[in-house]
Amino acid sequence: MLRSSTLAQSVTVTCVRHSHRQWHQSIPVNYRFCDAARNGLSSNSAIFRWNRKSNCKRNSCGMGTFTTRALAQPLTNADELIDSVETFIFDCDGVIWKGDKLIGGVPETLDMLRSKGKRLVFVTNNSTKSRKQYGKKFESLGLNVSEEEIFASSFAAAAYLKSIDFPKDKKVYVIGEDGILKELELAGYQYIGGPEDGGKKIELKPGFLMEHDEDVGAVVVGFDRYFNYYKIQYGTLCIRENPGCLFIATNRDAVTHLTDAQEWAGGGSMVGALSGSTQREPLVVGKPSTFMMDYLANEFGISKSQICMVGDRLDTDILFGQNGGCKTLLVLSGVTTLPMLQSPNNAIQPDFYTNKISDFLSLKAAAV
Repeated sequence: MLRSSTLAQSVTVTCVRHSHRQWHQSIPVNYRFCDAARNGLSSNSAIFRWNRKSNCKRNSCGMGTFTTRALAQPLTNADELIDSVETFIFDCDGVIWKGDKLIGGVPETLDMLRSKGKRLVFVTNNSTKSRKQYGKKFESLGLNVSEEEIFASSFAAAAYLKSIDFPKDKKVYVIGEDGILKELELAGYQYIGGPEDGGKKIELKPGFLMEHDEDVGAVVVGFDRYFNYYKIQYGTLCIRENPGCLFIATNRDAVTHLTDAQEWAGGGSMVGALSGSTQREPLVVGKPSTFMMDYLANEFGISKSQICMVGDRLDTDILFGQNGGCKTLLVLSGVTTLPMLQSPNNAIQPDFYTNKISDFLSLKAAAV
């Protein structure tokens, strides 16, 4: 019988929000909602429960020292895994496609899972597109995926602001691309920055003082191909000088795949610049933070024990599933190779691994 791996210790802190200015930047990034009525509180109180659910301990520098897990097993009985869960959450790049090219066998695999009544959800840390824009990409690749089945970190940033009742009279400064802007607009938030600040320069001269908007209540940082010093300084001023200004990151991915020829610096490099200049850690809404997992579980009424997370990255996809208490399957069609998985230096072990998701079509129960 398939079982998801157990997680390390959990420490829970419950906070009641009266104003977004009371929210601190150093709160744990792994947390989940707490129903107000269940806790005997009024329905108009915003209640959240942060839950440090991780298989690692933090040292004084905030780096993870991971506990030992059982080694991942090769997937030999796909039917048993499929039958054991109700929902499959798929990462996109490296699992469904690479760049703009569909990975072989994906359409047939998704059709097979749908025919078995499985719910499919697609989660990506890439914040450059909105859910609607990702829907068009799926369509261009010949995949029938609805917008409601897609959860990008751009959407997660807007969803997080809505979940804390971020004041509509406050502005969001965006270091990122069009996807974040579109999701903030759909959520009804005012924003400044984004790609249009990519051409702005600072002319340093004696006595120069850079002005910033004091109504900015949150800085959202995502992958940004138009990143520059102007954005670093503007975001830094907002975070350091505007009382209660939130510092939100869509993800901290070290690398991304802009082309199939090599790895490129990821969103984590932009986030790292702001973290260094402000000396504050961001609240991360993308993987491996459990915000999107908790949102999905609440949105669809899914039991997390009935979810399997499928991804190609150990430190985001697999950790995301483990932090959320789900089964995990690593595919070797993207970033992670078998030697990387089996390296003595790697402590993040999925429940199972296989070459690609189309193995679901060929792997049958082994004969006894």
